[in-house]
Amino acid sequence: MAEKKYKSRLIDVYNKEVRPHLQKKFNYKNVMQVPRLEKIVLNIGVGDATENVKNIDLAMEEMSKIAGQKPVIRKAKRAISNFKLRAGMPIGCSVTLRQMQMYDFLDRLITIAIPRVRDFRGLPIRFDGRGNYNLAIKEQIVFPEIDYDKVEKVRGMNITIVTTANTDEEAYELLQAFGMPFVRRSQ
Repeated sequence: MAEKKYKSRLIDVYNKEVRPHLQKKFNYKNVMQVPRLEKIVLNIGVGDATENVKNIDLAMEEMSKIAGQKPVIRKAKRAISNFKLRAGMPIGCSVTLRQMQMYDFLDRLITIAIPRVRDFRGLPIRFDGRGNYNLAIKEQIVFPEIDYDKVEKVRGMNITIVTTANTDEEAYELLQAFGMPFVRRSQ
């Protein structure tokens, strides 16, 4: 008996709802022209790792729980004496999510984590001009994978959603069709 392969909910949403909507709205002739998600990059900066290297291990452990994959340590490129930083010191960690992990993370981000943000009124519309969206989260504890009692320090996180969209308007429509709760645009 053949096993049924797991497929993320957002992949079905993209194929059945998002792609036809974008193809109709932007008058794409070919299905391959329709923007899609390419990758999601998570990044945590650990500035206090200069005093205590153990902090980088704690941040990596939390990020691996959030992302579901092992993060890579980011090291300082240059020495900065005012910050007591030497070249090659670990100062952060990052994860690049693609394919199934990317869609699962985006689903958890939209449906679980973002609604848990205190005093949430919508995400700011912050695109980079090439169809990529950047989001800063002030606390990693909005993710249910993190046990609040075991957190030593609340850290922020940067999330970059990279799309194949050519313009910010196309990327905005793509993410909004996935259910990203943006602040309402004034018409």
